[in-house]
Amino acid sequence: MKWLLLFFLGCFTLAAQAGETAYTVRATELKAKPFSDAATLASLAERSKVEVLARQASWMQVQANGKTGWVKMLSLRFGDAAAQKKSGDSGLAALFNVAKGGGSGSTVATGVRGLSEENLKNPHPDPQALQQLKGYKVNRQAAQQFARAGKLKAEQVAYLPAR
Repeated sequence: MKWLLLFFLGCFTLAAQAGETAYTVRATELKAKPFSDAATLASLAERSKVEVLARQASWMQVQANGKTGWVKMLSLRFGDAAAQKKSGDSGLAALFNVAKGGGSGSTVATGVRGLSEENLKNPHPDPQALQQLKGYKVNRQAAQQFARAGKLKAEQVAYLPAR
């Protein structure tokens, strides 16, 4: 139940970003389509203000300088550019990132959004948050019961061979 709630909260958070103002965190290219190899419409400087129109995979459709195009989601920060520079982005969207490659196909990747180099060099552990995460843990019996209720079948998946 908790995972379902988190899923819907995540979807709501991502949908809420459409129509918001964002800023580029680095110089980036405005693409005609949501692909790395798509035609470049314009170059956006770092801290360029954009309006987010839609999201597709790890791409955001934005309007900037009178042009509409696509930029990588990880190139954007939402909210006030000055505040983001100081505090980072702790949004739930950081949990989900499916990267779409060139026009020839898709690849799956994970990414970290909102952690600055300073955050990584000077971490601040949060024991209370760790305890909260441990609350999501379920035992084998509960997991099997959940799977049966969802009519899921067990499937053995072999480990990848060691290199």
